[in-house]
Amino acid sequence: MMIDGNATAALGCVYAGATVGSWYPITPSTSLMDAFTKYCSFFRKDEETKKNNYSIIQAEDELAAVGMALGAGWNGARSFTPTSGPGISLMSEFIGFGYYAEIPTVIFDVQRTGPSTGMPTRTQQGDITMCAYASHGDTKHICLYPANPEEAFYLSLEAFDLAEQLQTPVFVLSDLDIGMNDWMIKDLKWDDKFKPDRGKVLSSEEIENMDTFHRYLDVDGDGVPYRTIPGTNPKGSYFTRGSGHNRFGGYTENASEYQDVVDRLLVKWETAKTLVPKPAVSFSKNNDFGIISIGSCDDAIREARDIMSKQDQNLNYLRVKAFPFTKEVQKFLDAHKMIFVVEQNRDGQLLQLLMSETEVDPKKIKSIRLYNGIPIFPKDVVEKIQLEISAGKAA
Repeated sequence: MMIDGNATAALGCVYAGATVGSWYPITPSTSLMDAFTKYCSFFRKDEETKKNNYSIIQAEDELAAVGMALGAGWNGARSFTPTSGPGISLMSEFIGFGYYAEIPTVIFDVQRTGPSTGMPTRTQQGDITMCAYASHGDTKHICLYPANPEEAFYLSLEAFDLAEQLQTPVFVLSDLDIGMNDWMIKDLKWDDKFKPDRGKVLSSEEIENMDTFHRYLDVDGDGVPYRTIPGTNPKGSYFTRGSGHNRFGGYTENASEYQDVVDRLLVKWETAKTLVPKPAVSFSKNNDFGIISIGSCDDAIREARDIMSKQDQNLNYLRVKAFPFTKEVQKFLDAHKMIFVVEQNRDGQLLQLLMSETEVDPKKIKSIRLYNGIPIFPKDVVEKIQLEISAGKAA
């Protein structure tokens, strides 16, 4: 089938059970909400009354849009907001609130060139570090990276489950190339028996049988507390705040109570590493060189590997699908003498994440950066990697 990634991401939202979408128009993400609106007119109608059972709100700006998405997520709806880099910049305060108050929602960042307004109709991968650490203070966010419209569907679906399993905002980072251009992909698989994973949501009966509800208590040792949906049971109510709070949700400036909560968020981060998608890996034990990349670089890299293999230069390949990185990423780094990190931004943002979040020897990582706003070409990847290999041999 021929389709663009914004349309498949919108289908993923419908399939995942999203009922609330809030947004402010921005290229190249606008068509994602347009597609969601179209699909909801078919799939989000009450069978008896024929009335809409979804809500789509165009907000006054991106900050309001993500605030509405968080409010809907707090209230038990599956919610999302689509935007691009400038929108993420504006959303950052509320993103930090969602992280600290532990509220699920999904944020789609269809990346374009920056900084500032940049080139709205050109593609780039310049928001990798911004989304990973969005907002002030100590924050880390789950990010998923589709490589094509097919993955945009499946990773969108997975993002909603992860957001509720881990009670946190989850980013899906595509780009203009994936989001707005038509691709040929396999038919998407739709299973009518699919059930969303809502995570640790307490029922009215479970709340009633509890002596005291602790909203931010780590009961199971995985860093993920139990949550309640407003209106379920009065005993499950709590104050949702972005200020310092204890395990009950009460305001605190007590040092140990504050630190208990933020340390538990790190435990939850470790749990996230076991739940996020594993990378796509092509590996042979005989290869000393490896490529690590992300997102829409994938097709160009696979063709570049084919070109180089015909010249007796064989490279292994790992494509990151998620942050935090899973153990497979560290294993791949350890297994090679030289790693080429290929990405579409000026500053090597994926490389920065690898350097800060893994135990890798900086001497064996080489940055391959292509960032002129045009989708990358295999010949450019081949040329830059071969230059690095030649320079390494000369040294």
